Amino acid sequence: MSTRLATGGRLLDTDRAVNFTFNGKRLRGHAGDTLASALLANDQMLVGRSFKYHRPRGIVASGAEEPNALVGLGTGARFEPNQRVTTTELFDGLSATSQNHWPSLEFDVGAVNAKLGRFMPAGFYYKMFIHPRPFWKHVYEPFIRHAAGLGKAPKDRDGDRYEHFYAFADVLVIGGGVAGLQAALRAAETGAKVMVLEQTAHWGGRAPVDGGTVDGAPVAEFIEGVIAKLQDMPNVTLRNRCMGAGVYDHGYALGYERITDHAPELDAPRHRLWRIRARQIITATGAIERPLSFAGNDIPGVMLASAVRDYAVNYGVSIGDRTVVVTNNDDAYRTAITLKSLGLEIPVILDARASGGGALADEARALGIRVENGKAISSVKGGKRVTGVAICAQAGEGAVLEEIKCDAVAMSGGWSPVVHLWSHCGGKLIWDADRAHFRPDAAKPPLGATGEGFVIATGAANGAGDLATTLADGDAAGKAAAKAIGNKPKSTAAPQGSASEEAPLMPVWLMPQGAGVNLRMKSWLDYQNDVKVSDVQLAAREGFESVEHAKRYTTLGMATDQGKLSNINGLAILSDALNQPIPQTGTTTFRPPYTPISLAAIGGEARDEIFQPLRKTPIHGWHEDNGAHFEPVGQWRRPYCYPRGEESHRDAVSREINQTRGQLGLLDASTLGKIIVKGPDAGKFLDMLYTNMMSTLKPGRCRYGLMCNENGFLMDDGVVARIDDDTFLCHTTTGGAESIHGHMEDWLQCEWWDWKVYTANVTEQYAQIAVVGPKARTVLEKLTSDDISADGLSFMGWKDLTLAGMPARAYRISFSGELSYEIAVPASYGRALWDALQEAGAEFGVMPYGTEGLHVMRAEKGFIMIGDETDGTVIPQDLNMQWAISKKKDDYLGKRAQERSHMADPKRWKLVGLETLDGSVLPDGAYATAPGRNANGQRETQGRVTSTYHSPTLGRGIAMGLVLDGPDRMGDVIEFPKVDGGIVKAKIVDPIFFDKDGEKQNV
Repeated sequence: MSTRLATGGRLLDTDRAVNFTFNGKRLRGHAGDTLASALLANDQMLVGRSFKYHRPRGIVASGAEEPNALVGLGTGARFEPNQRVTTTELFDGLSATSQNHWPSLEFDVGAVNAKLGRFMPAGFYYKMFIHPRPFWKHVYEPFIRHAAGLGKAPKDRDGDRYEHFYAFADVLVIGGGVAGLQAALRAAETGAKVMVLEQTAHWGGRAPVDGGTVDGAPVAEFIEGVIAKLQDMPNVTLRNRCMGAGVYDHGYALGYERITDHAPELDAPRHRLWRIRARQIITATGAIERPLSFAGNDIPGVMLASAVRDYAVNYGVSIGDRTVVVTNNDDAYRTAITLKSLGLEIPVILDARASGGGALADEARALGIRVENGKAISSVKGGKRVTGVAICAQAGEGAVLEEIKCDAVAMSGGWSPVVHLWSHCGGKLIWDADRAHFRPDAAKPPLGATGEGFVIATGAANGAGDLATTLADGDAAGKAAAKAIGNKPKSTAAPQGSASEEAPLMPVWLMPQGAGVNLRMKSWLDYQNDVKVSDVQLAAREGFESVEHAKRYTTLGMATDQGKLSNINGLAILSDALNQPIPQTGTTTFRPPYTPISLAAIGGEARDEIFQPLRKTPIHGWHEDNGAHFEPVGQWRRPYCYPRGEESHRDAVSREINQTRGQLGLLDASTLGKIIVKGPDAGKFLDMLYTNMMSTLKPGRCRYGLMCNENGFLMDDGVVARIDDDTFLCHTTTGGAESIHGHMEDWLQCEWWDWKVYTANVTEQYAQIAVVGPKARTVLEKLTSDDISADGLSFMGWKDLTLAGMPARAYRISFSGELSYEIAVPASYGRALWDALQEAGAEFGVMPYGTEGLHVMRAEKGFIMIGDETDGTVIPQDLNMQWAISKKKDDYLGKRAQERSHMADPKRWKLVGLETLDGSVLPDGAYATAPGRNANGQRETQGRVTSTYHSPTLGRGIAMGLVLDGPDRMGDVIEFPKVDGGIVKAKIVDPIFFDKDGEKQNV
């Protein structure tokens, strides 16, 4: 049985007892324990059930690579499923519950699946769940949905808070083992700004457990000395409990810090997401021990040899009184020696190598431990815990030579460098046949914008196998990173670490090597997803030769540990089945994050009222004070109308429109997107973005333009003003500012990266007010001495002027069909200008109008609105806007798409105006029916309403819509069914309902 030892436990504070519960059972640990070590100390070997077969699962590792021991932590608002017990630090009051079983962990009905295993091999669901077809909806889908997932989703609102931090470093070191610390020290000594991330609570990695000396002193003293030096350096930031989650282009990295997981009583954020920019990144992420594949290697009590050693040294926990060690390399002998020195029994060390081990093997024999070379485990005895092992020859087929009673098995199949972060951004790997692992190819690192590598792997993550090599490699990495950023590293020697002679590893992918099918069907690769050796071999036989295809067919490496323990063994089994070398099979894709991170950490502070912060114009306060009724427009809240007293919204809109058309109205247009496009190639760039020509626009003039995506569909419109020869200001729709700016940057960065163009979104830097109506010029002339007459500022022109003592820019543009000026001022002047205009326009009864008045007036003039007349499937030709497509240029985004047969089809619906025969308002979005029915029995359609309003100017309902052959059917009457069963008849008319010749705006 597993228990707490009288000695050991270097990380424990044995004077502080910590109480916790597991499945409602009260247990006790010590300060410094992980949940895993505390469970093992209480002999809780069974901690969960596997996903597919519901087999008993115990703890197999001691770190983030753990695939089995996932639990639900906490209760209520602090409940979180699928948390690894190996990385969860124990605290008083911790509550944990096991997952994926019913009715209990010890007795799980789902375990019947294991009895049906031969009928549920890899990929069985692809074959079984398609016949008979009616079963899918009523049998298969409900069953799959019920079985999906491991833990239970939280039901209560998250009770913690989270945050994002931004950091900039010359050198980012990911990994706080001896290699990472030495690299950080060497880089920091050159004056570089260094940041070090370590995912655990402790520095030094495996070195304090494995032992050794550095410059003649214990390695623990070396670690303490380096940490002390780094802490004293003002240019160094050390963050433990902070996992390097991902490495991306341009030196961007993510760090995931668990701040209060170990101490929930602290008044601090629970998790912090670090968003880091670094000039050089050093990955000192260590290596992960591989399991061995033998029958019963998933029974609770079978663990990685390094994990058994960790629990004994770090936490004073014995996994069992009698531990059998099975290995293909020398490192596992350290576990046997450690356990023997603690007074525990090692019945035998089974070394698959016929030639045996090196100096460590000799040391084990000297301690009286039995060592058997060339031997393997045929099978493990037991169900919910180990009771013994059957021994066989590794070179044989599994014939049992001897059975030995034991209560734990420590296995070691070699070590695999943690290459995930190196690979996230394109770093290539090389197969090291001597050590049987993939390691970073230093000649092919992730490349930065200059074509030079910006990631350096070091230590065990780079394939280093002993303390001496690891320290030397870390020292070299720190100096190389410093040199890469232009600093001059000191020519100091690397610390001298101790090293022991080790015999070569022998690759062992299956134990024994000739295991029959009955043994292979019980030899597990992926513990969580129940993938066996036989499953991967079946995938190869069925033609899934690509490693990515085999992964998806078998689900190998698709569990929450992302194959950290299973992938290399699985690749080797697949390679053997395909009769090809492992490098030819290759690896699956490494994707961030390295280990799961909480969704709340990704969201950070963006929750509740700041989940999507409301954007407010400089005049927003005035709108609130004057009773505006707001509507959401993107992230803004814009006034829909300004009702007075008991006035209805329709009456308020009518009043605002009548006042604007008759005298004077003001519109807060500050939300419209404003993007500066600047550079020698700005004109060429805008010619490609807009359907019409922008490069010929003269400074001081404006031009309306349409913007299409590469599929030819309209995505935005707006007025472009040319400021000078190299500078344009592009206006966009309110909801499109950010997306259009991103669209511009996408093309500039990915396609036209050599064009000399700079863009900046200045939407919030300026307030913009539309002064609209017959009295607009009169009011502005009261506030400025600049010439804004029809000749001084003509239609579609702009001019800088001083208005009410404020610097302003006036654009003579109109979206209402009236005499109109849009005045832009720095945002800080916005409210002052609004107040000045209110005062100056008082004699004309000036009043503000909202977005609904804006929409009605533009519809009266037949102007389109993005999002109303467009829906992602509309092209300019549908809107009769061929006039906005230049014939003087060869190309623009969307041009070729618009030449496709479907786009050029004369039967595409076209924009028209619609007038109801009874003067009513058509329902928004209503479809016009046509004779006949389609194959589904539905009424045929011939058009739809895109915009519909009551026009106070005309005293009737007006609408715009897309109709089949619409422009050729003027005067035709078509029918629009209503949801209440009634029908509205409307006549097809010109979409311009008011002032067709534009006389009012050209005053």
